Amino acid sequence: MNRTALLPRALLVGAIASLAAACAGGNQPPSPQVPAGPGYSSPITADQVVGKWGLAAFHRPEDAARTEQQAQQGCRQPYVINRGSSGGFMMYLADQSEPSEVVSKQNPPGPIYIGLPDEPPGGDGDREVLRFDGSVMVLKWLDKEVAGRYGTMVYVRCPQQ
Repeated sequence: MNRTALLPRALLVGAIASLAAACAGGNQPPSPQVPAGPGYSSPITADQVVGKWGLAAFHRPEDAARTEQQAQQGCRQPYVINRGSSGGFMMYLADQSEPSEVVSKQNPPGPIYIGLPDEPPGGDGDREVLRFDGSVMVLKWLDKEVAGRYGTMVYVRCPQQ
């Protein structure tokens, strides 16, 4: 056979092979496109914090125990943490009237922070997690001016109703 006769056959074989490969792969779900991670871990999940919480705050460390008791009383008008649309959870940032989606973030083995997912751990807008055991969460604002106004926040999980 001459070369001009082989070219159409080669093209036909290539097209059939491409179609067969496409059909064979059609039964498998497409691979998910996972965006590149921010380079930190998220040790506290949305499932662990979504729910109703009593909330109170203190400015002096010696007031921490009393403030936890006050936060329990706050369940009459609870602070509600909902699930975010991107896997985080919804909380109010300083001086904001609408909640924003936040995540926990950590550069292991360092401290855990709660803040916006696209910012590195430990930024001025973050809160440091001083305590979290599933029923009590204590958060301290990193921004000194914000911390001076809001204090250290104590969240106590409200009983199921």
